[in-house]
Amino acid sequence: MSTISARVLELLALLQSRRHWSGEELAERLGVSPRTLRRDVESLVELGYPIVTTRGTGGGYQLAPGGCLPPLVLSEDEAAAVVLALKDAATGAHSTESGAAVTALSKIVQVLPTKIRRRIDSLRHVATLPGPYGIPPTVDTVALTTLSLAARDHETVEFVYTDAHGNRSQRPTQPHHVVSLHQRLYLVAYDLQRSDWRTFRMDRIAKPKRTRETFAPRQLPVDDPAEYVRTSVMSAQVVHNLTATVQIPAQAAQIALGEWGTATPIDPITCLVVIAATDLDWATFALVAIGAPFTIDGPEEAIVHARGWATRLAIATEPDGVSS
Repeated sequence: MSTISARVLELLALLQSRRHWSGEELAERLGVSPRTLRRDVESLVELGYPIVTTRGTGGGYQLAPGGCLPPLVLSEDEAAAVVLALKDAATGAHSTESGAAVTALSKIVQVLPTKIRRRIDSLRHVATLPGPYGIPPTVDTVALTTLSLAARDHETVEFVYTDAHGNRSQRPTQPHHVVSLHQRLYLVAYDLQRSDWRTFRMDRIAKPKRTRETFAPRQLPVDDPAEYVRTSVMSAQVVHNLTATVQIPAQAAQIALGEWGTATPIDPITCLVVIAATDLDWATFALVAIGAPFTIDGPEEAIVHARGWATRLAIATEPDGVSS
């Protein structure tokens, strides 16, 4: 790859990473003169990238929605397939990094022509295969990309939010992070109405509107946004801490459990497993999936729930469908 082509690609990456750059900032980051920067911008425009150039005080460059596809030479079918696949990956239902899927989706959608955006929006109800937490809820592509870009650019957003009880309200917020947890996407934002941090389910957000008002990023109560979402979700729901004694080394149990539970050694061949879940069906499944003999220690509702599973499974395995 030539020096010029590598530099042009670096310029494109910078334009995709932030909403607006001044010419001085871009030239400094690339180590080129303003004249060379202008030539590189012209090269990207010739390739089909829609770049808006503004002059004077506050002027600069920004990547904007355009009338042609980028030089990946994607057809409309291919562009729709890429965006829908990234949207699916963003839920965390696949092994890929969900955060990377969100940022890639934001970068691609912002440069798609209006015609293809509308087509993708019309496909938002395409069925998705269920994962361990069932079928992930539908998240509007435009809402996801709008909020992701607003979080990137530190720009205030207003949207309509429907809570768990069906109540709708207009929410002015400062979006900071989009987090994937248990096949759902959440927005971590500072709620200006309530003057506090809030976690919003993305599938309950409608009509997001960027206000063009920027804000200084705030410090979350905890360092990890994903941990903040996990704590918020768990505190808002009834959580069952299923505990069980499992006849398997703790290391093997932990590998089987992954992030869904913890295994603590009791002795070299036995461990204590704890699974925190809002759904006892899922907790019971995770325990059975370890593939080793176990005894559920508590709570009582988990023991009763497992007995119900045992009864139904016993009936299902009888030849006549009736337990003797």
